[in-house]
Amino acid sequence: MRAHSMTQATLADGRDLFYFDDAPDGGAGETDARRRGRPRPAFADLRAPGGRSAAGELRFDALTGEWVAIAAHRQSRTHLPPADECPLCPSTPENPTEVPAPDYDVVVFENRFPSLGPDVGQLPGQPAWGTSVPAYGRCEVVSFTQDHTGSFGRLSEVRARTVVEAWAARTAALNALPGIRQVFPFENRGAEIGVTLHHPHGQIYAYPFVPPRAAVLAAAARKYYDDAGGRDTLTGSLLRAERTDGSRMVFEGRHFSAYVPFAARWPLEVHLVPHRQVADLAGLDGGEKDELARLYPDLLRRLDALYPSPTPYIAAWQQAPLDGLLRPAGYLHLQLTSPRRAADKLKYLAGSEAAMGAFINDTTPEAVAARLRDAGTEGSTR
Repeated sequence: MRAHSMTQATLADGRDLFYFDDAPDGGAGETDARRRGRPRPAFADLRAPGGRSAAGELRFDALTGEWVAIAAHRQSRTHLPPADECPLCPSTPENPTEVPAPDYDVVVFENRFPSLGPDVGQLPGQPAWGTSVPAYGRCEVVSFTQDHTGSFGRLSEVRARTVVEAWAARTAALNALPGIRQVFPFENRGAEIGVTLHHPHGQIYAYPFVPPRAAVLAAAARKYYDDAGGRDTLTGSLLRAERTDGSRMVFEGRHFSAYVPFAARWPLEVHLVPHRQVADLAGLDGGEKDELARLYPDLLRRLDALYPSPTPYIAAWQQAPLDGLLRPAGYLHLQLTSPRRAADKLKYLAGSEAAMGAFINDTTPEAVAARLRDAGTEGSTR
């Protein structure tokens, strides 16, 4: 397995930053090839030392039994800055950024405007109306490249593999923090989704609770697991059913397959699932990571090939909760969704979806899967 190097640094306000460098045998075309395999030099954050932004709070919603993050400090976060003011580009004397280095491959750092953290801790076991606690947890930013323009789908396989390594390493590290119950890597892509930075990047949230959507998935998975006597998993059974049926399959690899789910909620929805049950990205082996770095960008390119302009999406890595009861039934998979239902139309969550959580899909999963299969050749040339 190729070896990736990781170097830790500290920003001026005390936040952690981690550089992940492409593997030494990654080949030509990546930044600063002369440095491959050598320790990354340390670069000081040139910005004035200062305190972190104010921490938020978590309030308990007694009506639903859910936790809500109150993060008013995020109102002042950076919003779609011009390229010469981008906080994810490498630092220059004119623009000292979040990355105090003249170049980088992949970088992960604590969010300057976090919804959760920086403190970690346990939530109260018996919350009620009026319960408020510090917003325990961690929010990290993952910048996929030093290039200001582009997308994950256009990364080289070498660079995509480094991002996968960063996801896995940070998942393992965040799993180990006290009080964390769910680690969630994701990417919001496109202004239609609400991104605040154009630079290709994603995020990782480490929650002190199992979020509502993850809790629903985990409960269904555990029930199936128990009904099967611990011999089968819900996600694994769905993967087998989709592969047998075939009508909604997008592609099948050695370690991963992608399909449009039978009851897709969104106009564009694809699940990318490993063939082996694994709890999270940290549990993937080298061969699985290698194939993921090839197949995942291919899937994103197919999505972009459907229409003349790039498709907005949310890429959500569903990892097993850290809860001891739920984790044995957990099964890593990607849920890739887009509200785009036509070249010039988006699906908006209106009354039935937003108020009741009852989705109405304007497309058929079989037709979407066929389009994505056909987009494979076209997408590879765009």
